[in-house]
Amino acid sequence: MTILAIGTAASDQPLDRMEITRRDTGPHDVRIDIAFCGICHSDIHTARGEWPGTMYPCVPGHEIVGRVAEVGAHVTSHKVGDLVGVGCIVDSCQHCEECADGAENYCDNMVGTYNAPTDDRPGHTLGSYAKGVVVHERYVLKITHPEEQLAAVAPLLCAGITTYSPLRHWKVGPGMKVGVVGIGGLGHMGLKLAHAMGAHVVAFTTSDSKREAAKALGADEVVLSRNADELAAHAKSFDFILNTVAAPHDLDAFLTLLKRDGTMTLVGAPASPHPSPNVFNFIMKRRSLAGSMIGGIPETQEMLDFCTNHGIVSDIEMIRADEIEPAYDRMVKGDVKYRFVMDIATLG
Repeated sequence: MTILAIGTAASDQPLDRMEITRRDTGPHDVRIDIAFCGICHSDIHTARGEWPGTMYPCVPGHEIVGRVAEVGAHVTSHKVGDLVGVGCIVDSCQHCEECADGAENYCDNMVGTYNAPTDDRPGHTLGSYAKGVVVHERYVLKITHPEEQLAAVAPLLCAGITTYSPLRHWKVGPGMKVGVVGIGGLGHMGLKLAHAMGAHVVAFTTSDSKREAAKALGADEVVLSRNADELAAHAKSFDFILNTVAAPHDLDAFLTLLKRDGTMTLVGAPASPHPSPNVFNFIMKRRSLAGSMIGGIPETQEMLDFCTNHGIVSDIEMIRADEIEPAYDRMVKGDVKYRFVMDIATLG
């Protein structure tokens, strides 16, 4: 099946309309007519060759919502007309310990929604800046939000699960003091989710102008991370810190804010390493520094249901398909509150 998409043939070429091929709907497949696709910073890194290993042609996009257009003969979990979503995973080995545990995101053979080797043409996955996609039913999620919120649900499939998973894994809840570092595409979701989980939430930002915005997103307090006195006032007081910043920075400044047995989890992926933290900041209070990557399929469905029950969606700005390059440039400058979403109908 040939469909319209937005992609690029090389790292130094802009994204533009192209035709791509999707496989026929197999017995366990779901074919989805895509309505909206969120724009993730990973899309930029991949399309522009800023991370090694990009395979071209490259069609980004892994924050997908739309309607089921066709199901394979053996599909039981979805039917034509259902509102569904697909995130960062479209396949995995389905038999390792991670897959058995519903942690497909840590499967050694996880297949990403784009730029991952596959038997489908052209030999690697093509993402969903596109009119449609065909995905194995295991990796298709049920959208439980009202249809009018569909566009704002799209970023939950990446930004939402990336922040939800560590908050759940480290059991964030009432009585805990939780920090969220960075107020961007990831951080704004972390604030909303931690607040909904009942924690006392403190936002860390380098911009004094973001104080009121952070409070509106669910922060109980806001700390200007460039202000040493403001940081010192919270020393040794946090149970958990979710660090969403994707640029190298001083981790010690935040590690010293953790109480004994506290954990800081990194979900931002910088292009170059963070400065090495001081080992004594771990030893003296038995603190932990951890990482987390998206979430498995069952946990992603749990996140979507949680967000429905708490009225949570992403704050978005809608763009047309022909606005993708200006949107990329604005994202690089941090000029978006807080996620761009492409209206796939504008592809034509």
